[in-house]
Amino acid sequence: MSGLTTPSIIPFPRLRPWLLAVPVLLLVAYLVLMDNGAVSQTGAFLHELMHDGRHLLGVPCH
Repeated sequence: MSGLTTPSIIPFPRLRPWLLAVPVLLLVAYLVLMDNGAVSQTGAFLHELMHDGRHLLGVPCH
């Protein structure tokens, strides 16, 4: 059993940025790719911004 190693523990300060960034990136991806105005009801500007973002990424939206 000389090839076995113990797993290393990831320290929380190195993990914290990922724990904060991943939910924010998922929310942005949802708003741009799939929202179609269901959540982003803050006005025409945001709706058009998300709509143009879908076209820029090549996602069909209409």
